[in-house]
Amino acid sequence: MDALAEAVEGVIQRLDQIERTLAMLVEQRRVQDWYSTGDFARIVGRAEFTVREWCRHRRIFAEKRDAGRGECGEWKISHAELVRYQSHGLLPDPKLPIS
Repeated sequence: MDALAEAVEGVIQRLDQIERTLAMLVEQRRVQDWYSTGDFARIVGRAEFTVREWCRHRRIFAEKRDAGRGECGEWKISHAELVRYQSHGLLPDPKLPIS
């Protein structure tokens, strides 16, 4: 009976792992119209600070939205820009001369 109980426990642990993995995949594939810098960073595997710098330096297309605090709004990034970034990467640095 102990072997059967251990086998059942092993199956339950694997099912729990599968459920966690599926939940993570569903969260990653959820499409939004606009993403915060934190959401964008999580999806592309970068730090939020890095994504904010990309926005500030125009390395990705982003817009400011009113955040209700301070003078500066928060950056928002469209889903179309996320797809563009995943396909083509960062935009060229506008400060560098085109060769």
